[in-house]
Amino acid sequence: MGSRFEIISTPIEGLKLLKRIPINDMRGYLERLFCEEELSSILNGRHIVQINHTYTATRGAVRGLHFQYPPYAEMKFVSCIRGEVFDVAVDIRKGSPTFLKWHAEILTPSDYNTFVIPEGFAHGFQTLTEDCELLYLHTAPYNKDAESALNALDQRLEITWPLPILQISERDSSHPFISPSFEGIAL
Repeated sequence: MGSRFEIISTPIEGLKLLKRIPINDMRGYLERLFCEEELSSILNGRHIVQINHTYTATRGAVRGLHFQYPPYAEMKFVSCIRGEVFDVAVDIRKGSPTFLKWHAEILTPSDYNTFVIPEGFAHGFQTLTEDCELLYLHTAPYNKDAESALNALDQRLEITWPLPILQISERDSSHPFISPSFEGIAL
């Protein structure tokens, strides 16, 4: 049997969309969410060390834009398993030609897509429906001392959120805007 994944490049170098190829029959389907062997070309020696699950009840809610500094910088594999989200990655790699540019994908369970976000990107999402659930696979553990974030409302990012932002946590809304001296993170 051939690969159960199609790896699709996005306009930002390193950022990928992973199309999962399900096997369907009269009962429904089976899909492989992850396979280290089949995805070795994008893992490049990394391993999944943590899996997180989020639930967001409200349509129009925003979470993010989170990242971790090295040595805890992480690659994330993000899949929507319920609802619909506008999933955003912002390039914060020092010296990148697409520094502070963002790319978004709409993720739903029925599209069979996983957004692959490498180290050096901030990540967040907006819920487009009520009752959204995301599954995240991480290549580094969470480290409180390495965590940081960009403010999702920062005008410098020019993110075009598809809905009015109806809910954002106090923590996420208190992240500072990008200072002129921010040069990104060195990997």
